[in-house]
Amino acid sequence: MPTPPAGGAAQPGPRRSPHEKTPADADEATTGSPADSTGAEDTSDATPTPNDEGETTSTERTNGERTGNGRTDNGRTNGGRAGNRRTHSGRTSGRRIAVRRRVTGSNPWLAALFLLPALVLLGALVVYPIVYSLRRSFYNAADKKFVGLDNFQEMFTDDAIQQAVTNNVIWIVVAPLLATALGLIFAVLTERIRWGTAFKLVIFMPMAISMLAAGIIFRLVYEQDPDRGVANAMWVSVHDTFVEPAPFERANPGRQSPLTESGDGTISDPRTLRAGSPVRIPLVGIPRDQIGGAQHAAAADPQDGKVTGTVWRDFTRGGKGTPNQIDAGEEGLADIEVRAVKGNKVVASAKTRGDGTFTLSGAADGATLRLPGSNFDAPYNGADWLGPTLVTPAIIGSYIWMWAGFAMVLIAAGLAGLPRELLEAARVDGANEWQVFRRVTVPLLGPVLGVVLVTLMINVLKIFDLVYIIAPGASQDEANVLALQLYKSSFGTDVNQGVGSAIAVFLLLLVLPLMYVNIRRIRRERRR
Repeated sequence: MPTPPAGGAAQPGPRRSPHEKTPADADEATTGSPADSTGAEDTSDATPTPNDEGETTSTERTNGERTGNGRTDNGRTNGGRAGNRRTHSGRTSGRRIAVRRRVTGSNPWLAALFLLPALVLLGALVVYPIVYSLRRSFYNAADKKFVGLDNFQEMFTDDAIQQAVTNNVIWIVVAPLLATALGLIFAVLTERIRWGTAFKLVIFMPMAISMLAAGIIFRLVYEQDPDRGVANAMWVSVHDTFVEPAPFERANPGRQSPLTESGDGTISDPRTLRAGSPVRIPLVGIPRDQIGGAQHAAAADPQDGKVTGTVWRDFTRGGKGTPNQIDAGEEGLADIEVRAVKGNKVVASAKTRGDGTFTLSGAADGATLRLPGSNFDAPYNGADWLGPTLVTPAIIGSYIWMWAGFAMVLIAAGLAGLPRELLEAARVDGANEWQVFRRVTVPLLGPVLGVVLVTLMINVLKIFDLVYIIAPGASQDEANVLALQLYKSSFGTDVNQGVGSAIAVFLLLLVLPLMYVNIRRIRRERRR
C-alpha cells in the first residue's frame, strides 16, 4: 500500500466509475445479499490513517481489514441463507402442486378407482333399494299389475297402519324431547361433581348394548309378576308402603258354610245377629304361610247387650276336624274387619283379635254380618306395563334409557366449548344458577340441541327392534309403528309387498325433511 506524503494528508485513491464492479460486488450480486451497501461502507471506513510520523499503524490496518471482511462475509452468508430458503420453499411448493396435479388432474382414473368400492356399496345398499321400492309401490301384491296409488290409499285407510302412524307421532314428539332434556341435565350436572367422568361412562354405557339385547332386558324388567319383573317389584314396594295389603287375600266361605260371597269379594252371613248370642264365621282357602305365628282360635264368650263372635281358619290336617266347628289346633284370623249392616247401612264395626274373636256394640242387634271384600282382595301385582294402555310409554322408556347417554355426550362436548367469561359475567351481574342456565347456557347450546333433536327424530322414525321384541303378541297391535308394519306387510302372514313398499316410501318422505334440516345446519356451522 503506498505511503502518503509528509504533512499527514491522505491521498485519494483512483476514482472508479459508478458502473464499474469489483470482485466483491460480483460475489455479492451472485449471492443476492441485500447488505452490499453495508460492506462497501465498512471497507471505505477501514482506510488506514497516518500516525504522527506519517505512517499508518499495522493495528489500524488489521482492525480495518478484519471489520470490513467480517461484515462483508456476514452479509454474504445471510444473503445466501435467505436466498436458499426462498429457493427451497419455492421448490417444495412447486413439487406439492405438481404431485396434486398428477393425482387429481393428470390421472382421474386413479381417483375413480379409490371411490369405486364406496360407490358400488352405496348403489347396492341405498340407491337400488330406494328405486326398487318406489317402483314396487305402484304394483299389486303379485308384482304383475300396475295399480297406481291404490297401495297408498290402502295404507291411509287401514286401521293397523293408522294406529302405527299415531304411535309414530307419539314417538317423534315424546322420545327425542325427553332424551335431549335428560342429556342436557346430565351434561350440566356432571360438570359440577367430582366423579363426572365415571358418571358419564355409566350413563353412556347402554349405547354399547344392541337393540336386541336391550329389548330382551326390558321384556324381563316389565314382567307382570313382581317376583320376576324389576319394575313391578319396585312399584309394589312403594304401593304397599302407603296402602296396607289385604290380610287374607284367598279366603272364602267354603262349600259347607252358611256364608255367601258376592262378586266384589264381600262375605255375608244371612243370619240375624242377636246380643248375647256368639256367632261363628268359618273360612277356608287360606295358605299356611299367611297365618304363620297365629294364635289358636277361641270361642267367643257371650256378653249382655253386645254381639260377639269368632272368625277362624276352619281346617284341620288329615281332615279330622268338624266343619263349621272350632277344633283343637285351628287358627284364629286376626285383623279382619267385621261390620253389622242394617238396610245397607253400617251400624257397628270391629276388628278381630289375635285369637279371631270380635265384639260389636249393641247397635248390631238385629243386623246382618258382613266381612268387606277389602279383607280378601288379591295382592297388588303392580302395573300392567306391557298391556294395551302402557305398552307404548314403556317401550319409549327403554329407548330413552339407551339414547339419553348419546344426547349427554354431544351436549357435554358443546358445553365444554362455551365461553366461560359469559357465564361468569352473568353471575357477576347477579343472576342465580337457574337464570344462568335458562338465559345463557341453553341459548348458547341451541345449535347442539338442534342437532341432537333432529338426529333422534330421524332415529325414532325407524324404530323397529324394541317394539318387536318388548311388546307381547296381545299388545303388539297397540304398540305398532310404521317400521314394524312395513315388516308385517312385506314378510308377515298377510303379505303384500306393494303396501310394504308404499310404507317404505312414506317413511323416506318423512325422513328427508329432517335430513335436509340437519345437513343445512351442519353447513351453516362450517361457514362460521
